[in-house]
Amino acid sequence: MGATDIRSDPDRKAPPEGSQVAAKLLAHYDRHARRLPWRAMPGEPPMDAYKVWLSEIMLQQTTVAAVIPYFERFTTRWPTVQALANVDDADLMAAWAGLGYYARARNLLACARVVANGRAGQFPEDEATLRTLPGIGAYTAAAISAIAFGRRAVVLDGNVERVVARLAAIGTPLPGAKKEIAAVADSLTPDERAGDFAQAMMDLGATICTPRSPDCPSCPIAEGCEARALGNPADYPVKAPKKVRPTRHGAAWWVEAQGQVWIVRRPDRGLLGGMNALPTSDWEQLPATRAVPLAGAWRIANQPVVHVFTHFRLDLVVARLDLSGMPDAATMRSAFGDGGWWPVERLAQAGLPTLFSKAADAARALAPQGKCAA
Repeated sequence: MGATDIRSDPDRKAPPEGSQVAAKLLAHYDRHARRLPWRAMPGEPPMDAYKVWLSEIMLQQTTVAAVIPYFERFTTRWPTVQALANVDDADLMAAWAGLGYYARARNLLACARVVANGRAGQFPEDEATLRTLPGIGAYTAAAISAIAFGRRAVVLDGNVERVVARLAAIGTPLPGAKKEIAAVADSLTPDERAGDFAQAMMDLGATICTPRSPDCPSCPIAEGCEARALGNPADYPVKAPKKVRPTRHGAAWWVEAQGQVWIVRRPDRGLLGGMNALPTSDWEQLPATRAVPLAGAWRIANQPVVHVFTHFRLDLVVARLDLSGMPDAATMRSAFGDGGWWPVERLAQAGLPTLFSKAADAARALAPQGKCAA
């Protein structure tokens, strides 16, 4: 029998009072808060809004461990929103490479420029105004308002949703349960220390109330948790059946001449927009026989590079061509698109996204052989 919504069963007790939950959780947070580079510890003045905003954008669908080195590099290189606003687009995209979801990087730069140039470097404090800025949605606006400015805001990320769904044993599958979860979270959020409460809930979900093996004996709010009482906390939140990801197919071209490889810049709009990349074919729904863009002795990697995006899987065949001479730029642009030659030995500085880093590795594994004339 599937899980049921606690509020649909009059014989089931309600979750603990919000004030009780907040008091217990904040007491636990005061002792066990994770020390993170973008976080003010309990009792310290709030962290600068720039750092809160930057961390929240980076953390979207990315792990804390992966974000920490990026955050530290960004804040060392660009310590203020004004400094970030002045960065060249290509430099920003290269620094972002590896964090994925590159539309976030484009919105990051757009938002920095709005705040630096239109708001004298000051982020707004209220959620409604924050949401007018590029790339800031409901969750990010609430997080900035609560954490940076101490305003009461209901902050709902995946960790918080999981904690609340278990506390109230909300049986409606996601995403349909989001309104119910938000209502319960609102009832739990205190007027004071809303930012600490939000971060305490995040920590609880990340370290104790984890997706597969919740550590209920260590949970400061286990008493009264309906999912724990039912004996099946890992069943919450209930998720709708996953949709099958379609597979697309394409080819990536590695053309090397005199120690340099042809690198293109992808269009600003669309997947991996604005990023340096290897030239590719179109990404098609079905495998296709592809004519190579330039005549020569192409060699094909034994296995395609597989990369999973949010809505589809990509199988990318990697082909390599080694030339003895340097073709003129017009020939290369005609065959592969606008770009330029990049020294192979400095390829790490090109800021290739993960997909194209994998494709480059596959191409470089094909040791140069019998070079063709340009």
